[in-house]
Amino acid sequence: MKNSIYSLLSVLAPAILLVCCTGRFPSGYTLELPEAPAEWVSILGEPHWRVEWVDPGGQMQMADYPPRQEQKVIEAEIPVTWTNPVLAWPFWPSLSLPPNIFKPAGALFPFDVLASQRRDARLRLSWEAGPDAVFYKELTLAYDQNGKRTPVNFDWPRYRELFKTDALSEAVREDPWVVNWSMAAERTVASNFDRRRIVPEAVNARHIPAPGNFHGSWQGPWYSISPFAKPLFFEEGELAIFPVRPGINVWFSAEGILRVNGNSSVFEEKKVWQK
Repeated sequence: MKNSIYSLLSVLAPAILLVCCTGRFPSGYTLELPEAPAEWVSILGEPHWRVEWVDPGGQMQMADYPPRQEQKVIEAEIPVTWTNPVLAWPFWPSLSLPPNIFKPAGALFPFDVLASQRRDARLRLSWEAGPDAVFYKELTLAYDQNGKRTPVNFDWPRYRELFKTDALSEAVREDPWVVNWSMAAERTVASNFDRRRIVPEAVNARHIPAPGNFHGSWQGPWYSISPFAKPLFFEEGELAIFPVRPGINVWFSAEGILRVNGNSSVFEEKKVWQK
């Protein structure tokens, strides 16, 4: 099933146009990864990257790469006759922070192509395109699970324009990861795309006290797994209220890392997760 997932991605954009213009696009691309947010790097160090893409045969490929400064050129063979996503998940193996926890960077071919000459074919991955690539993937999964054909006329340029206007809420425009993209995809498959489904997921404001044996500063700043989220900071004596969403929530500070899932929370001091 996993190997066939991306084979269904063939028509989520103007496939006919790309077929007509296939000669303009080589199949091998150099992937340009974005820089990690400075706050992440200052506390966690440079991330490793897990890159996912679709090969020309429609099969999903996956490979892990070291931090940017240690990388050689990252190249991928991708199909050029339809729109398709590329994802890059940051992770820190030495800190027990695997892929799929921190939000990914991404790209949509051909919209994020920087150069398409055969000797200089480059595809730019960005944090802004990460939600687009995940939504694309979730749409495909939702159509597959419902036994339906993938959509044939999804207008990605027009979809991206929504984030430049007040058609979407300020919260979504500032941080698209507040949206549950899996749910948005399921609703889109059920009754077509509607911008009113691109809304923030419900939040449970929860007070999380510092552990009794903790002697550092619980005030923060606390950084999120989203590259767009504003840090949380609590004044001395102020209750530490965290915006908890369904699933695993992760925040980190110079003192350590906090994981929250429902009513459970676990904090590991920096000296512990650096071992």
